[in-house]
Amino acid sequence: MTDASQKIYTISQLSADIKEILENRFPFIWVCGEISNFRIPASGHFYFTLKDELSQISAMMFRGQNRSLKFMPEDGMTVTGLGRLSLYEPRGTYQVIFEYLEPKGLGALQASFEQLKARLSAEGLFDEEHKKPIPFLPKKIAVITSPTGAVIHDIINIVSRRFANVHIEIFPVRVQGEGAAQEIVSAIQLMNLRADADVAILARGGGSLEDLSAFNTEMVSRAIFASKIPMISAVGHETDFTIADFAADMRAPTPSAAAELVVPLKDELKRRISELESALKHRIYAQIERYRHILSDMSKRLIHPKKNIQMLRLKLDEITERLIFQMNKELQQQRERLLWKTDRLNILSVFTVLSRGYGIVRTVPKAVIVKDSDAVEIGGEIEILLEKGALRCRVEGKSSWQNKLMKKP
Repeated sequence: MTDASQKIYTISQLSADIKEILENRFPFIWVCGEISNFRIPASGHFYFTLKDELSQISAMMFRGQNRSLKFMPEDGMTVTGLGRLSLYEPRGTYQVIFEYLEPKGLGALQASFEQLKARLSAEGLFDEEHKKPIPFLPKKIAVITSPTGAVIHDIINIVSRRFANVHIEIFPVRVQGEGAAQEIVSAIQLMNLRADADVAILARGGGSLEDLSAFNTEMVSRAIFASKIPMISAVGHETDFTIADFAADMRAPTPSAAAELVVPLKDELKRRISELESALKHRIYAQIERYRHILSDMSKRLIHPKKNIQMLRLKLDEITERLIFQMNKELQQQRERLLWKTDRLNILSVFTVLSRGYGIVRTVPKAVIVKDSDAVEIGGEIEILLEKGALRCRVEGKSSWQNKLMKKP
């Protein structure tokens, strides 16, 4: 039985008291754990679970705070954050509401660098197939950098020393701090809009990762990738790498190195041109001399035109005689072949047979050649064709002439 003086809590009262105790007892605390179940609803707030080997706790971060993060939280990432403990009364669950987060063991800027690098690489922005060639000898060089400091002076001095009178145009921008990335993007866009530079150098001196943050932004990387003018990234010292380096068509380890890469040495070009000129003259003279020898040799072997014509006439006469002889020979062979065939035809001719005393017997009036005595009737008319003329006869009898030839006379 409950005591009449004992306080009885409603669920809402109990939740409110617990929330007050938690918020008063843990106003701000540092918490470390591994992120899981990370999600971003339409509100833009971050909701996730923080866990270690034994326990887990719900966590969230309002949109106003997560906008200032230099990296994007993701599942599996271990983070350290500053937050306050609170109770979500409708469900009776407690959670950590974070004001600040950073990756454990890896700075926020470094984490942001790695995430952006991986994402842009996956899109193909760093692929070699997109790299534009750097011109060998540009007529105009655009330099995007701070107008003050040693970088711009180094670039101008080195370019002028290597190849005097090359046109250099400076696009002044801030290279660190608030608004630096936007100015760099605007300069790249303006340079492409004017489209009168052959190559561009994006440069600044060395510094910390925070100092180089403008060159590790997505907007600058995409502007470099979209540039129609080839770009050389020369940011920081030799060991410094930025996202701009990967997106550019060429990376120079330092601004001074970029100035050396962008133009050749004029004196070296002059020396090389002299060497090529000398080698070309030598080859031309050698070729002329070779053709002179060939011409001389051919001249010695040339025959006087009149003598050449006489030789050709003799050769023509010889060919004509051979042709006539061959034609006569062919005609004689044809004539002999024709006579032989004529004789063969005469032997087989009907007229040749008739000339030897034979005749051809035909019926009257159908003129059917008679080969058998049974083919005509006694008293019937026949016609006998002779070598000269024909006889009209009447059949008076029949007999076998083979038997008559066999009887002795």
